[in-house]
Amino acid sequence: MSLPQDITPLNTHILDSVSKAADAKWVENVPGLAWTRVLWTGAESGSWAAVYRWKKGYVAPPHKHLAASHTYILSGKLKVRDGVFEAGDHVYEPNGVLHGATEALEDTEYLFICQGPLIFFDDSRFTSYKGWEEVERMRAQPASTPDWATI
Repeated sequence: MSLPQDITPLNTHILDSVSKAADAKWVENVPGLAWTRVLWTGAESGSWAAVYRWKKGYVAPPHKHLAASHTYILSGKLKVRDGVFEAGDHVYEPNGVLHGATEALEDTEYLFICQGPLIFFDDSRFTSYKGWEEVERMRAQPASTPDWATI
């Protein structure tokens, strides 16, 4: 039986990607407070995925989403804008969402899948930009070995 149309990929270099999350290293972003485990970066789309681990009291700075993102809370609680999200909650943030600081109300771990970059700011200027390239550079940093029992 032949298919009604040709579905052969034009780009034969397209491959799926498997990430052994348990084997991905943790990178400490803020000493004793925040770590990132990069799962995947996609140069062709600008998308990226990571697991974040924040100690209670850590506050991420205000930022704007320059692309849509999905967050799934694995454990703990995050205060985002006027809401509190906890284990099992899914948050979709469309392109253009602007919000203030995000605070870990408990020790928190969450999966973050972003379709593009974020831009961080304070009251008077942009403070940093995070896209797939910055996330890939983060993955190249030496691993940190946090003692999760103490966080």
